[in-house]
Amino acid sequence: MGIINAGEFIETVHIKGLQVSLVSSGDGTEIIYHKLQPGTDWAITPEEGWNAFEYLYIISGHMRLQTKTDHFELKIGDSFSENPVRNHYLFHAIELTEFIYVSSQPVFHHFSFVSKEMMELTVSIEEKDGYTSDHCNRIKQISMLIGKTLKLDSRQLLRLNMASFLHDLGKVKVPLQILQKPGKLTAEEWEVMKLHPIYGKEILADTGITLLVEAGEIVAQHHERFDGKGYPLGLSGEQISIEAAIIAVADSYDAMTTDRVYRKGIPKEKAMEEIQNCRGTMYHPLIVDTFIAIKDSINF
Repeated sequence: MGIINAGEFIETVHIKGLQVSLVSSGDGTEIIYHKLQPGTDWAITPEEGWNAFEYLYIISGHMRLQTKTDHFELKIGDSFSENPVRNHYLFHAIELTEFIYVSSQPVFHHFSFVSKEMMELTVSIEEKDGYTSDHCNRIKQISMLIGKTLKLDSRQLLRLNMASFLHDLGKVKVPLQILQKPGKLTAEEWEVMKLHPIYGKEILADTGITLLVEAGEIVAQHHERFDGKGYPLGLSGEQISIEAAIIAVADSYDAMTTDRVYRKGIPKEKAMEEIQNCRGTMYHPLIVDTFIAIKDSINF
């Protein structure tokens, strides 16, 4: 049971699976309450020019902490601190988890509101593109399953977590008459549509937040193909980041299996077959093999 009542919060931000509430603030120090739903990820990352002391204490629940080289279990009464943060740390809620986070420099508005704004904007644009509001979260879930199976390090997983959810953020700059056109796009319209990965990178770069800037580099590549015939940069093979290669598979699977305004989704098995058929052309062979290996863990 938590030890803080909702009435004690100064401000609260809700992001998918996560509640972040400012409890107290003064002299640059902030005390922030976090509640993570099971399966939700949270992170602490190094930031250029950021020299804060950061500390968290588990009030309830159970989390797994992943560093670049190891895993640790955190339960009630456990704590974690760094001064300053020099590494990437990924926290994964195994069950409903509450913790108090203390930072000696203000962080609440710096990250929580920007992240919330980016995520809400992404969900909004996906809905305008004919997807359901859960599309972004499904891409993130599949991507993280693949990434963890491949044993990506904590920094890669953090970037993958953000980029997979925000992959189509750049569509906000695509005119609605193109985005919602029911028929085939003209050659000129398609050239505009192909710029959305670059637009997404630019939007995230403008936040100035290191994690989002790095996620933007991945967003820019999520429509590249293993054979070099993708867009917008025409990258191929290992030129494409592993995180972007993962998102490409996850996004294609969800696009094929999801009902859209103009067509019905295809069965899960048929989508898996299509992805296997494009192994080594559209998709990185290792990512396809890993995706197929974990297919029974994907329930949508």
